[in-house]
Amino acid sequence: MEAGRQRQGRLWSNLKEVCDLLHIPAAVSMNTEELLFQHVQFKTGQRVHTIGQAFDTLYIVNSGFLKTVLIDEFGNEQVLSFPMKGDMLGVDGIHTRHYASEAVALSDCDLILVPFKKLTALGRVHAELENLMYGVMSRELVREQAMIGMLGALSAEARVARFLISLAERFAAMGYSSKLFNLRMTRHEIGSYLGLTLETVSRTLSAFNEIGLITVDQRTIGIKDPEALKTLRRLPPSRSRAKQNAKHKAEADSSGDGQVLATV
Repeated sequence: MEAGRQRQGRLWSNLKEVCDLLHIPAAVSMNTEELLFQHVQFKTGQRVHTIGQAFDTLYIVNSGFLKTVLIDEFGNEQVLSFPMKGDMLGVDGIHTRHYASEAVALSDCDLILVPFKKLTALGRVHAELENLMYGVMSRELVREQAMIGMLGALSAEARVARFLISLAERFAAMGYSSKLFNLRMTRHEIGSYLGLTLETVSRTLSAFNEIGLITVDQRTIGIKDPEALKTLRRLPPSRSRAKQNAKHKAEADSSGDGQVLATV
């Protein structure tokens, strides 16, 4: 695992390691080595918590990818978020003491358990830690608000473009490539998150690939033109895209011919 130490056959992290993972400073007034938090592993498809389950724990993602969802009375899912390394889960359970959403592992995951009673007890003694944790929770809320604003203001193509850029930036923050990455979620799950149909997501990714903004190989995405994705509002009509694609192909072929002649 990426952090922690073995104790009684399980992996644990101290408070400083947890704070580092959350990108917040460790509380200087505390002995961080004495406070240990247990890790738990979840396999792909396993549920971390379910809607209505009694709340007692916050979860911090140490590795892996998940989704959080709402499920209506007919069993339909609405994807709320795609947590990954450094994100916190379970905050929606604080108010009613029951989780309001369901969290499911999209890959094998390693999560750090933060018992809420332990956190509140620490907060009463160390106010700076409590304030830092509030900051983390606020950060999650701001991200959700930004998503809601995006859904109301942007076209379908722009939503998909911003989603890809957001993923690329989050991968970069974790120390991974922002240019080439695998989508752990399905196109249907992306559509649910963005308020789009599976067909619209698939068609938009294909169009981005066609005009050279990205490359698509099943779930592997290559970001070719991040600036264009950031500023994209709508795609040009399909006929214009076809002409643009033909022009790019002709330019590439011409460039290739020139290189061959030069070599000869």
